[in-house]
Amino acid sequence: MNNHVRQLRADHGWSQADLAERLDVSRQTVNAIETGKYDPSLPLAFKIARLFGLPIESIFEPEP
Repeated sequence: MNNHVRQLRADHGWSQADLAERLDVSRQTVNAIETGKYDPSLPLAFKIARLFGLPIESIFEPEP
């Protein structure tokens, strides 16, 4: 799944550790999501969307 988490995080000036703390996950989880090695659970995806104030569909996109 493609996502825009890295760009959104950078736009807010947050490190991976900052985002991880806000989401209550590890920095390694944030890294894995950003690099596409891990697709977040639905509850985590919604938490990410709420944190950035965006619809989930604007952050996560299925791969073509």
